[in-house]
Order: sequence, then C-alpha cells, then structure tokens
Amino acid sequence: MTRYLITGASGMLGTDLIDVLQGREVTALGRADLDVTDLDAVRQAVAGHDVVVNAAAYTKVDDAETNEDAAYAVNALGAQNLAIAAREAGVKLIQVSTDYVFDGSATTPYAENTPHAPISAYGRTKAAGEKLALDEHPDGTYIVRTAWLYGQHGPNFAATMIRLSASHPTVSVVTDQLGQPTWTKDLARQIVALADADAPAGVYHGTNAGQGSWFDFTRAIFSEVGLDPERVGKTDSASFVRPAPRPAYSVLGHDGWSAAGLSPLRDWREALHEAVETGAVARPADTSTPAQA
Repeated sequence: MTRYLITGASGMLGTDLIDVLQGREVTALGRADLDVTDLDAVRQAVAGHDVVVNAAAYTKVDDAETNEDAAYAVNALGAQNLAIAAREAGVKLIQVSTDYVFDGSATTPYAENTPHAPISAYGRTKAAGEKLALDEHPDGTYIVRTAWLYGQHGPNFAATMIRLSASHPTVSVVTDQLGQPTWTKDLARQIVALADADAPAGVYHGTNAGQGSWFDFTRAIFSEVGLDPERVGKTDSASFVRPAPRPAYSVLGHDGWSAAGLSPLRDWREALHEAVETGAVARPADTSTPAQA
C-alpha cells in the first residue's frame, strides 16, 4: 500500500488532502509537528513513505515583504530539504507552488515552462523553492502551481465575502485582476491523482479551468449562496494598495495534464456550485439585505 506524508496538514489544502486520502495510509504533520527547515527532522519524517506532498508554506504575502528571510526559510529551504530527503529515500515529492512566481503581465494563460518573474518577496521565495526542489530531485519532484484557493477549512476570499454580506449592503471588488478561483477539494483530488499516476516529474498547473476577476468570483459566490449579485460593485486595484504587489493576470495553462495522460481540473464555476451544495462554502444564515446604516 502506498504511504503518504502530508506536510502543512493543518492548513486548508492539507485538511482536504487528508479527507481525499481517507482509508489510505497517511501521516499528516502540521507546522507544530514538523519544522521543514530542519533537514534531520525532515529526513526522519520522510522515511517509510512513498509520496510526500508539501503543503507547508509561509503564505503571509504582505508580511513577507519585510520578513523575506523567514519566508525563504520555509518556502525555499523547506522545499529543498524535502527534496533532499525524498531523493535519498527514492520517493515522489509533490511541491505545492503558486501563480506568484510570475509577474502577471501576460495576456494568455501561462504555460508550465514559462520562466519565473516574481514581483513580490513571497513570489521570489516560492520560485526559489521550485528551483531548489527540482535541482535536488529532478526525477521525482512534481511542482503543482495553484492560485486563488478557497475551501472549507481555513480563512479565504469566499468566506470573507459571505461574512461581509451580513454587515454591508454592498461590497466593492476589483475587476482588474484575473485568475482562476480554485476549490481546495478539487486540487486535493488532482494532487492524489498525480501521486497515483505514472506521470513524468516536472511542473503542473493545479487551478480550476476558465477565468474571471475577483468581481466575477464574488458575483458568482453571491448567486450560488442566494444573495443578490447586484450588491457587488466594481472597483480597481488602486483602491486597495497593499505592501506586496499582486499579479494582475494569474491564469495558468493546463497542457501538462494532457501530456501526462490526466484530465485537468473542471471549470471554476462548476466547482464553486458543488462547493456550495456540499457545504464547503457555507450559505449565510440570513440572505436578506442588511439595513443601510
């Protein structure tokens, strides 16, 4: 039986990975259980497993701008340590990465072989993690880039918008950032399918298909949970200046899956519908419009 190790197992994606792997032999380690920056500890954790999925990450994008060394330790050196241990043990490493390795200046979906061009500290550390992992274990490392994650088991954009709907008559959401809202349950299923397949090592893009802006995503969320989508107004990124720049275009291409004989993820709207129907995205208790203050 294949033995799986999940790092970062207490996060939104890690929790869904545990659920998808139910009934299999799984070791789930959260941040309190394993320090991925400690190579000896990583070697001990990897021993006895066949597949390692690294969902551990320093994901505080704005905070990373002033704490890049701390982010690098987890996102780059942690990935390198897991690749070293996986290579020594002769096992697969699936390294979860991000659209932030690109600058967002493209106008067509990013191919898997597009060169890195990060514009933030977080993006730089994740790009370094990809390179270090592939350099250490080129024949057994699978990079799965994802973006715009939402799910049941952690703070995320969909939950925030639904929460705001209870206290705000309208919400203003940017229209000038395009991406692919991705349900963590779909991504978890895809990662397990990749782990179980006889696919070549390399880079894969783990995002739901299609594209939309944050505005489009919010209107779709409101529609699915029974709120009036007309309560969602338009704005642009200039109204939400944050320490770390965000890629304006985060649409990823999915040719790698077909080349490996696997189907890419379904359209994001279809995934969102199931996420709401199954309770992974919770409907508000009261879908009436809040009173104007």
